[in-house]
Amino acid sequence: MNHPLTGAPRTVSHDLPVSTEFETFMAGDWAPTPLPMDIRLDAADFTHTRRARLSARFPGERLIIPAGELRVRSNDCDHRFRPHSAYAWLTGLTGEEQAGHILVLEPDGPHRHEAVLYARPRSPRAGGGFYRDRRYGEFWVGRRPDLDETERMTGIRCAVLGGQGELPPGRDATADAELASALSELRLVKDAWEADQLQLAVDHTVAGFEDVVRDLPRALAHPRGERWIEGVFGLRARAEGNGTGYETIVASGAHACVLHWIRNDGPLEAGTLLLLDAGVETDSLYTADITRTLPLSGRFSHLQRQVYELVLAAQDAGIAALRPGASFRDFHRAAMRVIAEGLTEWGVLKSPEGDLHRRYTLCGSGHMLGLDVHDCAQARAETYPDGVLEEGQVLTVEPGLYFQPDDETLPAELRGIGVRIEDDLVVTAEGARLMSGALPRTPDAIEAWMGELIG
Repeated sequence: MNHPLTGAPRTVSHDLPVSTEFETFMAGDWAPTPLPMDIRLDAADFTHTRRARLSARFPGERLIIPAGELRVRSNDCDHRFRPHSAYAWLTGLTGEEQAGHILVLEPDGPHRHEAVLYARPRSPRAGGGFYRDRRYGEFWVGRRPDLDETERMTGIRCAVLGGQGELPPGRDATADAELASALSELRLVKDAWEADQLQLAVDHTVAGFEDVVRDLPRALAHPRGERWIEGVFGLRARAEGNGTGYETIVASGAHACVLHWIRNDGPLEAGTLLLLDAGVETDSLYTADITRTLPLSGRFSHLQRQVYELVLAAQDAGIAALRPGASFRDFHRAAMRVIAEGLTEWGVLKSPEGDLHRRYTLCGSGHMLGLDVHDCAQARAETYPDGVLEEGQVLTVEPGLYFQPDDETLPAELRGIGVRIEDDLVVTAEGARLMSGALPRTPDAIEAWMGELIG
């Protein structure tokens, strides 16, 4: 018989038929394979408090937080699954086997909730799903914890997914704007465990940037050097964590003027700049987000250095504006003031007043960072981005200048140059701590660093 929760095994046209004899043979003689007893997640020491904070926002209401569903990439192949960030934050569960699972906070009196996790059990050995079901079968996609194991991992009571029919109605985090906003706002200030995970993501990302620089000679020799760089960084991201936190931007030459250049199909040309925007996502799903703009020759030209130093001065001004109680927008304003004054000194702008500098900067100078690269994006405007900074928030500061190759307001020598410098910082009582300080930022330090790594 088929498992009642999965129905008929998910097979495809080219699967082999199963004889009765083979089905009988596969049904027996399997040894127990329990997980260790001490499998409690490190995050479980923090998730109870997170759920309690959410509970206090919605007394007496049923809250539904789905992990999300698998999505088809092509025909019978699914995209790699990543749980919804709110689900991961409240449960600590981050694996691909969480697809379809649902966390429900059931009202338990007027002022508290009981957490119940509806999960798919292990593939039973009674029935062919465990070796025939390509989507959920254990022999196809790997072992899932059983419900008792999941309870030990999370400290959350577990129930069989679909075992009680349809879940009762309630506020669904994927459809209820108020609940989604609350979940974003509760994640604005990181707890100690989250801060450690973000620092780990940053440290792995620093190692990935070092890998890239070491491999630049081979990338320069390849006709699609941008893609080579993407692969080098991706190897570090998969080896040390879950993968990249977002699609890596490898933009050489004029491609750097495209803010989210992810085609990464161009060659690298000595004498031009390489803008690399990349971040490792840890197994806990926290991501770094760092950008460096590097001279592919190993040394900045006079003009490249001039542009880079203006962006660096803008970033320094933005970082200096970070402190608890400051408006979130203050650091952007500080950075853009430097940019506008610099462009005026160069004669690109007639005056630093107004917003005409935006033609060359295009976007904001940073964002919150955490489980999502653009974290807490569903928060209400008055909380973020029109709110104030608080100790424990983690964010990026990333001003840039993007001189489009066809921009006739610019002198010809500036056209096609794009520079962004992006670092990750945590707000402290004194101001902010640079989490990504292990990567050089000044032109001289970058040149020395590249020289040491390339040899």
